[in-house]
Amino acid sequence: MSDFTSPAIQAMNLIRYIGDEVSRLGKPIEILDCAKIQEIVGAPSDEFVQQLIEDLKEHGAIKGHRNPEGGSSFFYVNLTLAGWKQYEAEKRGEFRGNYGFIAMQFGDSDLDPFVKDVVKPAVKEGVGYDLVDMRDIARAGVIDNILRTQIRDAAFLIVDLTHDNPGAYWEAGYAEGLGKPVIYTCEKKKFDEKKTHFDTNHCTTVIWSKDDTEGFKQVLTATLRRSLD
Repeated sequence: MSDFTSPAIQAMNLIRYIGDEVSRLGKPIEILDCAKIQEIVGAPSDEFVQQLIEDLKEHGAIKGHRNPEGGSSFFYVNLTLAGWKQYEAEKRGEFRGNYGFIAMQFGDSDLDPFVKDVVKPAVKEGVGYDLVDMRDIARAGVIDNILRTQIRDAAFLIVDLTHDNPGAYWEAGYAEGLGKPVIYTCEKKKFDEKKTHFDTNHCTTVIWSKDDTEGFKQVLTATLRRSLD
C-alpha cells in the first residue's frame, strides 16, 4: 500500500463519499456495501472498509449499524456533526495528506524521465513525502473529481510550466485558491527565452536542466522546506 493511500487518506475518502452521497440523496445511505466502495475509498479489501467504518464510528465521525444478518453492509449510514465538520474542512482544502502532487504535461521525452528519476526522489529524500501525478492514481470515479480531490488533499503542489500547459495552470490556480503551497518549475532554456505567464513569472520558480540535476535538487528541497514550514 503506497503512502498516499494510507489509512488516514482512506478514512477521509470514506467521509467524503458518505457526505457526497447523503448530500445528493437528502437522507442517510440506507445500505452501504463495503465491497462496492472499496476501490473508491482506496482500501485493500472490503474488510478494511468495514474496519474503517467501525473506527470512524468509535471516533464519533459517522453513524450507522451493521447488517444484522452479516455480510459487509451497513444500514442508515450518515455523518455525525463532527463528521460533517471534517467533510466541510476537506472541501475547503484544510485536510493535508502525506503526499505532494505534481501537475505537468505528460509524454515529453525530457520531462517524464526527469520527474521520475530526479524530482520524485528529491522530494522523498528531502522532505519525506511521496510525489504523485495523475498516472499514479488508480481509483474509480470521474477523472475531474479525482483530480480535484488529489489537489485538495495534497500537502503541496509542484507545477511544471515548461510547456505552458493550460491544465497545469488551472491546477496551480485551484491549489492557490485553497491556500496550498505551490512550487513552480520550468526548464532553463524555455524560462530564459520566454519566461512563463505574467501571472506566475514573478512567483518563485525552480529552474531545471538535465545538465545540473544536483543543483536543482538542492534548490527544490530548500524551497519545499520553506513552503511547508
